[in-house]
Amino acid sequence: MDFTFTEEQQAAAEAARGVFAPVAPDTVPSPSLVAGTVADDFDRTLWAKLAEADLLSLLLDPEHGGAGLDAIALCLVLRESAKVLARVPLLESVAAVAAVQAYGGEELKSALLARAGRGEVVLTVAANGRSGHDPAELAVTARQDGDAWILDGVQTAVPWAHTADFLVVPARTATDRTLLAVIPRTHPGTGLGEQISTAGERLGELRLESARIAAHDVIDADGAWDWLRSLLTCGTCALALGLGERVLAMTSEYTGKREQFGFPVATFQAVAVQAADRFIDLRAMEVTLWQAAWRIASGAPGVLPASGDLAVAKIWASEGVRRVVQTAQHLHGGFGADVEYPLHRYHAWAKHLELQLGPAAAHEEALGDLLAAHPLG
Repeated sequence: MDFTFTEEQQAAAEAARGVFAPVAPDTVPSPSLVAGTVADDFDRTLWAKLAEADLLSLLLDPEHGGAGLDAIALCLVLRESAKVLARVPLLESVAAVAAVQAYGGEELKSALLARAGRGEVVLTVAANGRSGHDPAELAVTARQDGDAWILDGVQTAVPWAHTADFLVVPARTATDRTLLAVIPRTHPGTGLGEQISTAGERLGELRLESARIAAHDVIDADGAWDWLRSLLTCGTCALALGLGERVLAMTSEYTGKREQFGFPVATFQAVAVQAADRFIDLRAMEVTLWQAAWRIASGAPGVLPASGDLAVAKIWASEGVRRVVQTAQHLHGGFGADVEYPLHRYHAWAKHLELQLGPAAAHEEALGDLLAAHPLG
C-alpha cells in the first residue's frame, strides 16, 4: 500500500500551510463566554487569501481556472485548515463546486464554477436532514411542475447558511430519485432559522415551502448526491485528523514543559502511555482517511464499495478525535479549561465534528451490512 502523495498534492498542502500559518485559533470570542454565535460571518480575509493561492479551485478543471486535482489534495488542505480552526466554508464550497462540475448542466457550470474558484461566490450544502440523524435526501421532497421543480421540507444545521450565496439541497422525487437543487440564499419560498453549533458557529435551519427552482439549477444525474456526500464525509474526516494532530502536539509541548516532583510530566509512564495511545489513534485515522480519499479520487474497484472504506474512516475519525481531545484535557489538568488557552476551542470543534460524523456504532452496523452483502471469501 503506497500513500505517497504526488508533487501537485504536496504543493497544495504546502500552499495551505503558508496561508494558514498566520491564523490564530482565538481571534473570535470563546464559545464558552458568549450567549450567541462567536461571529456573524466567516473569515472573509482568509477566504480571499485562499482564493489568491488558488486553493478554492483545487478540484476544478483547467478550463474553469482550476488545478484539476482530486479529493486527496482537498483533504490535505482541509487537514491544515483544522490545525488552526480556520473559520471558512472550504469543505462545503469546494465540494459543492466539484459536484456541479462533475454532474451539473452547462448553464449551471458557466454561472458558478469560475466565480466560485475565484472566491466571488460561496456555496454550502444542506447535508444533515430534518433532525441530523435521518438521511438528508429524505428531508425535502421535489415534484416537477412544467420546466421547474417545487421543493418542500426542512434541513437542519446547514453550515454557513446565512452567509453563503448558494445552498445545495438534496431532495427526493416521487420516483425515489435524489436531485440536487442549487438555491440562492434569498430565493422565494425559502427561510432560514437561527441555530448555533457546539463550536459557537452560526448554522441555519433551512425551510422550503413550495420553493420553485428552475430546471437548469437542478442536478438530476444519477449518483450526484452519493458522490457529494462521500466527498463531504471524507473531508470531515480530514478535519478531524488535522485537529487531532494539532491537539496532540499542544499536549506534547505542554507536558514536556510542565514539571512535577522536579521532572517533566511527559517523562511519567502513565502520561507517556496515554499520549502513545492517542498517537496510534491518529495514525489509524490517517491511514483510513487516505484509503477512503483514494477510492473517491480514483474510482478504483474493491472487494467492498467505497462506502465501506468511508465507514471505516468515519469509525476511526469519530472515536479517535474524541479520545484525543479528552486525553489532552486530562493531561493539561486545570490549564486545559482556561478559556485564555485555545485547547477548549479545539475540544468544542472536535465535539461538533464527532456529531457531524455520527456514532461509530452506526458505521460499524453499516459496515457489517456491506460485509454481509459482499462476502470476502
